[in-house]
Amino acid sequence: MQKRCPDFSPSLLRTHILNMAKVGNSVHIGCAFSMVEIVSVLYENIMNYDQKNPDNITNDHLVLSKGHGVMALYACFKELGWIDPVHFEKYFSDGSLLHGLGESKIPGVSVCGGSLGHGLPIASGMALAIKRKKLNQKIYCIVGDGEINEGTIWESLLFISHHNLTNLITIVDANGLQAMGKVHDIMKLEPLGDKFKSFDFNVFECDGHDTVKLSEIFKKCHDSSKPSVIVANTIKGKGVSFMENQNEWHYMRLDDEKYHDALKEINEGGGHA
Repeated sequence: MQKRCPDFSPSLLRTHILNMAKVGNSVHIGCAFSMVEIVSVLYENIMNYDQKNPDNITNDHLVLSKGHGVMALYACFKELGWIDPVHFEKYFSDGSLLHGLGESKIPGVSVCGGSLGHGLPIASGMALAIKRKKLNQKIYCIVGDGEINEGTIWESLLFISHHNLTNLITIVDANGLQAMGKVHDIMKLEPLGDKFKSFDFNVFECDGHDTVKLSEIFKKCHDSSKPSVIVANTIKGKGVSFMENQNEWHYMRLDDEKYHDALKEINEGGGHA
């Protein structure tokens, strides 16, 4: 497998996502786009990992609890050279390793995703094991704001706080939308930050598309004496005007026209906030 110098620029990652969605005639573009800057910063500046070995047991772990956004992870893996290019050419089809949800058999994927509310409980168990073994690894877990409806999320937060798992950083991809509509219409969450603070978390809130601010906050989390949550305010479908804040792009597939229009916007706009 050819190794390359990875490029985690948001515009390139979004291009990879578009190409996967087009090749595989697949959905979930909007929820992958909203978390692009988050994964870009994590893989470029924050996480410690062996670029040559995605399954090195000393690597930091990224747990994608909101598993439907997995194309954003795959885009990073493509840049890292962790997966044979043939799997991207056949994305979401027979013979490809890559499908619409993360599976732990895929190099670089620590936890199977898709059943919402399950990623954070697993991440908390991983963090406790690492703490007890006195290892230096960190766990990063991305959850969706709609996913927070799940009771297992709140049980996990209690567990994380009780065991003071400072080696686990929870990131909320707060794009305001979930499968069936607006988050605040389906289940009110606000004041979300105050809820986390009541569980004795260190809470940060920022523009989830501001890579500089995200980098600063992750580094502050590393120095925290208690568990941290980052509420990253994002835009579902970020980077393509006709997808932004349009929940239909949780389900819609690209035709040739939409694909070329989206690709043109990303290339012209650079995919930046």
